[in-house]
Amino acid sequence: MKFDVLTTNAVDLQRLLAAGEITSVEIVETYLGQIERHESELRAFISVASRDALIESAAELDRERRSGRIRGPLHGIPIVLKDNFITASKLGMGTTAGSWALVGAKAPRNSAIAQLLIDNGLIILGKTNMTEFAGLKTTMMSPGWSAVRGQTISPYVGQIEQGETLLGHSSPGGSSTGSAVAVAAGFSPLAMGTETVGSIITPASRAALYAIKPTVGLQNVDGLYTLSDFFDSPGPMSKCSQDTVILTEILLGRRFRWEKSGGWGDLKVGFLDPDIWKMSDEICRQHEGTAEQMKRQYEDVISRMREQGCFVKYPTVLTDVSELTVEGEEAVMPIAFWDFKNVSIPTFLDNFDECAVRSLEEIVKFNEERRDQCLPSPYTTQGDLVKALQNTDKAETISRMKAGLRSVARQFLDDVFGSEGLNIIAAPADSSLCIHAAAAGYPIATVPLGQLAYNGRPFGLCMVAKANDEETLLKFMSTYEEQLAIRRPVPDL
Repeated sequence: MKFDVLTTNAVDLQRLLAAGEITSVEIVETYLGQIERHESELRAFISVASRDALIESAAELDRERRSGRIRGPLHGIPIVLKDNFITASKLGMGTTAGSWALVGAKAPRNSAIAQLLIDNGLIILGKTNMTEFAGLKTTMMSPGWSAVRGQTISPYVGQIEQGETLLGHSSPGGSSTGSAVAVAAGFSPLAMGTETVGSIITPASRAALYAIKPTVGLQNVDGLYTLSDFFDSPGPMSKCSQDTVILTEILLGRRFRWEKSGGWGDLKVGFLDPDIWKMSDEICRQHEGTAEQMKRQYEDVISRMREQGCFVKYPTVLTDVSELTVEGEEAVMPIAFWDFKNVSIPTFLDNFDECAVRSLEEIVKFNEERRDQCLPSPYTTQGDLVKALQNTDKAETISRMKAGLRSVARQFLDDVFGSEGLNIIAAPADSSLCIHAAAAGYPIATVPLGQLAYNGRPFGLCMVAKANDEETLLKFMSTYEEQLAIRRPVPDL
């Protein structure tokens, strides 16, 4: 093996390619070998492209490199996509969103983002497992579980503990779990996920990755299943900040260039109180020492940043998530259910030439008629799909809710940014800050923080910036890695 799949980054691979020390064919073969060794245990994928097709694509990119044609900074580098990014059937991978109702569906063209990645010379290795329909199937469905592939498992922790809470310490967490696990397990150097509320941040933080959900609405989401365009945004995951920066530049069509001062520069970070900003015991049950360790390492990072000259405000106070209402009315779930029924599913299904279902009603019926396959134990119901189908909210009501929720969320965050002179608000990744970010449509990112002594599960920080200010988050990410170097790879996989 010419490189270590658990530690080598895309930028490292690009240097090897540029120096002629390795080929894209060799890179692809190395990752396929790792997939063959460990995929049956981890269940990170729903589908992997055929070896022959991947080798052919890699060989063509090698020929282009030799002839002097370089499509972009990630030319010849593999990537995996969450299985809600449509890929053309000719690539040999379906697009299911985790549902048997979509298995075998035929798409004539790639999603806009899949095509953008291909045009930039990336090689799509496979489509990763995800929480079915990004979690909108049945209440309390385990993150990273789909009827098509079952439960994705953390390479750091192993099997989920019996009786585990929804996002307990053995859960890999979030609907983009397959993408995060694929990178951490050395199946690919790069991955794409999507986030409604925490769907990138949670699994990436639990896989010790660097990841970002850009500002909602910046990217072309044609051919992408989103639970709600109001909340959702696709984003990259990787093992280092530089990989995440480069892939974000490709996705957003922007160059991020800040002066490398060797310090924190003009970053001004407000840290929320981890005793307040944490998951409830019903969502994440604590064990002896887990909460104390996470708080201790959180505060240690704050102290180290202060010592290195960073402007830090701790604790910073932000209005609680319970106040994210529209005139006292809860708005997040009504928006999600309405968008799913009236926008997301119809738009997604329209991308297929051939498909067993053509509407949400047909999906529900398909699942009922094939209960053993589509509704296996322990998730034998589809209550959220039924609830969405029965939704009767009017479009004008939802429009009012969207405008009101966005305004309230931005006001809460902007008040803190302004009154404290901050450009980043940070919290434990195991917190509800991602709800504020989703409601505001603001970008949110995550960086590694530590690993639990209890079971080795990684945990991280998450950070929010204002709309269109991805550069500040990426600058923080880069400086954080340079100054603190906290990430630990999966041991002995």
